[in-house]
Amino acid sequence: MLQGDAEKAAPQFEEVERQHPYSDLAVRAQIMAAWSFYQDNNYPRAVAALDRFIELNPADGMVEYAYYLKALSYYEQIADVERDAEMTLLALNAFDDLLLRYPEGTYSRDARLKADLARSHLAGKEMAVGRFYIERRHYAAALRRFERVVREYQTSNQVPEALYRMVEAYLALGLIEEADRVGSVAVYNYPDSFWTSELLALAEDPERSLPQGIFQRTVDSVASLFDVE
Repeated sequence: MLQGDAEKAAPQFEEVERQHPYSDLAVRAQIMAAWSFYQDNNYPRAVAALDRFIELNPADGMVEYAYYLKALSYYEQIADVERDAEMTLLALNAFDDLLLRYPEGTYSRDARLKADLARSHLAGKEMAVGRFYIERRHYAAALRRFERVVREYQTSNQVPEALYRMVEAYLALGLIEEADRVGSVAVYNYPDSFWTSELLALAEDPERSLPQGIFQRTVDSVASLFDVE
């Protein structure tokens, strides 16, 4: 391992446990084998080794680290937002598990940050699918995606756009009152967002051929914030 050859190091650490299963070093060899697999980007073997370590040594001082390394093993496999979100969900669940067990632990701050990033990634996936449906005029299907972002990923940075897209979909369906309700929520909760500015522009632009009066209550109540007259 010191020579930088994690691939060769991992089986050697496993050999320590096989030959000396009841020694103190055997326990350390388990976590070192898992770490070596992780360093070698062999994430499935790393996760399997970490699960085994946790199961065999639930009271060991390195268990918190094992949960953290397991979460990292999933997190580092996250691909771009357009691809399958399974690995992102696994990473999020692993970080949440770590935070549930060790809310003030050594790795809690980094775990919270990465969990938030994972949630934003999942929200981005929902947004991408929702925009796909909007472009093809499948408004009801798009609404389900955007509503999920607002409901399940409230802390993500995707929520302001999700609200804006919901307004678009409701208007396309002729549901004026629903569009006005969502628009009011957006303005109240995200007054400084780019998407809220776009929302008010959508309401004020006569060339958009929107029904007369749409968002008027919202526009009147926050006109001073946006210099809208």
